[in-house]
Amino acid sequence: MKKKKICIIGLGYVGLPIAIEFSKYYEVIGFDIAENRIKQLSRYNDTNNQFTKNELKKIKKLKFSNNEKDIKNSNIYIITVPTPINKNFKPDLTLLINATKLVSKYIGKGNYVIYESTVYPGCVENKCIPILEKKKKMSLNKDFFCGYSPERINPGDKKNTLTNIKKIVSGSNSKALEFIYKLYKKIIRAGVHKVSNLKTAEAAKIIENVQRDLNIALINELALIFNRMKIDTEEVLEAASTKWNFHRYKPGLVGGHCIGVDPYYLTEAAKQFQYNPKLILAGRKLNNSMPSKVTDILINFLKHKYKKEKIRKLRILVLGFAFKENCPDIRNSKISDLYYNLKKKFKKVNIYDPEVSREEVKKTYNIKLDESLKKNSADVLILAVPHNSLIKISKKIISLNKKILFFDLKSVYKKSFSQIRL
Repeated sequence: MKKKKICIIGLGYVGLPIAIEFSKYYEVIGFDIAENRIKQLSRYNDTNNQFTKNELKKIKKLKFSNNEKDIKNSNIYIITVPTPINKNFKPDLTLLINATKLVSKYIGKGNYVIYESTVYPGCVENKCIPILEKKKKMSLNKDFFCGYSPERINPGDKKNTLTNIKKIVSGSNSKALEFIYKLYKKIIRAGVHKVSNLKTAEAAKIIENVQRDLNIALINELALIFNRMKIDTEEVLEAASTKWNFHRYKPGLVGGHCIGVDPYYLTEAAKQFQYNPKLILAGRKLNNSMPSKVTDILINFLKHKYKKEKIRKLRILVLGFAFKENCPDIRNSKISDLYYNLKKKFKKVNIYDPEVSREEVKKTYNIKLDESLKKNSADVLILAVPHNSLIKISKKIISLNKKILFFDLKSVYKKSFSQIRL
């Protein structure tokens, strides 16, 4: 391949950083079906808050487009589209299949198709490659090559960025592996790790999030036990962390596009091999139950302070809606579940989060976020997502209203500062 022309399919949290890094060395087309996303990026506006206006203005060899004809002259296609789950917790490969079909229309002799979207082991081989081969009657490793290099982007993390995270690469044969290795080595400062086949790379990615999900589920269960025992979970974790081999996780709500989704890809694939993954699904079940458990903890606390009819009338203010702190991403946010659980118990529940799009929240979850905060508008304050901005706001609210009950869901503050913790 004399001149590399790279096309990135999908310009979200994963695709945009990759497009920008490769554009420092090669000609790159950043393609996304979302017309609004292309318009925003063309105006140097990244609503994901990964890149500033000035950073986007400095980019020279990157063109943003939602016109599929613009991708036809590329010879390396990197697919970074979302792979969500449906309402039944089953893998939804619609966007991945559509992206593959799009590439199959334009793929040429000697081209490479590299997948970064999180999938179950065997997905690229069994679902994607047949589509690429069928369209133009081309054969893998003879006419074109494939690879899988799982994304490891951590939304909102300004330290562990794309180039600072070691990259796993795999190829459809040894030639493809070497090509993809050299390609990513150009942009990844942290180094590139080769694995022998596509399935291994797919499996390595998915267990990263399965492990985190199970670890958080364990801590959540411990927190629920300690809450009944009237033991402060944060103090327990702090003490246990003094041992060198204790891995510290915080209890809380588990949402987002990775930890709350990826385990279902592995468990669904496992069932195809007649294996019932009980432990992984148990962790998922517990983490999914946490919005309801948090509501129960709040109600149980209030029962010792107020009569039943009084509790119903208390005004609840939730700070935060994103799935994690210092990030505008609302995908699979468990604050929506918390909101609807609280609505069953309290007449007035409001949510405020200046970091997310109010329009997107309304469209996705049918929840109207507050535009601004009103003085003394709540009896109970829940700091659910500790954005830096919301930590400052929570301090101010508490200082202005000494009678307010404060539920520090992520134990950001010291125990003496809050009445309720998880």
